[in-house]
Amino acid sequence: MGFKSEEYALPAETTQEELLALVEKLNDKADINGILVQLPLPKHLDDKAVIEAINPQKDVDAFHAVNVGKIMLGEYDFLPCTPAGVMEMLHSYDIQVSGKNCVVIGRSNIVGKPMAMLLLHENGTVTICHSRTQNLAEVCARADILVAAVGKPKFVTADMVKEGAVVIDVGMDRDENGKLCGDVDFENVKDKCSYITPVPGGVGPMTIATLMKNTLKACKLQNGLD
Repeated sequence: MGFKSEEYALPAETTQEELLALVEKLNDKADINGILVQLPLPKHLDDKAVIEAINPQKDVDAFHAVNVGKIMLGEYDFLPCTPAGVMEMLHSYDIQVSGKNCVVIGRSNIVGKPMAMLLLHENGTVTICHSRTQNLAEVCARADILVAAVGKPKFVTADMVKEGAVVIDVGMDRDENGKLCGDVDFENVKDKCSYITPVPGGVGPMTIATLMKNTLKACKLQNGLD
């Protein structure tokens, strides 16, 4: 894409102070428009403090509290890359969200919660499921649009999917043979739904494309461009 990128692969024993100093240095660099921190960090580091140290206009992952708050209000600069990529796919295939029953399995700050919010912004009726959800299979089986972001290989089985549903698989797991797979039992679900995303090759490339889009927007924001 012609973007310049800098990688800082720090040793595991890097201190909180060293990491925050690097973030501050990148905040101050005019030729760096986007900053993202690869999570999870080693246990002795506070990832929340590191994310909060990023200039919100350079937070191309959209994890900073300022950006999260703007997403809640629907007045955002950036969207988290994976949920935004999912919405882009739905738009590309002209899949209407408005009025649909939408179920998101998973409540992470990175995918589950923002995914639910973006579906809500487009007038979906949204249910967020998690480890404490009762009758999970029944809840999922009512979904017109089902988004699986639970991190468990082949967790979503055919009995959890409504006939003709749209199934979005955000998972990136390994099956019992070590082969890459998603949260959805693809082979047994694919014939039951109207649309389904594969793993790999579905949501993943959309996430990367959205990250590039966010970085371009960040550059424009920082330079007063439309």
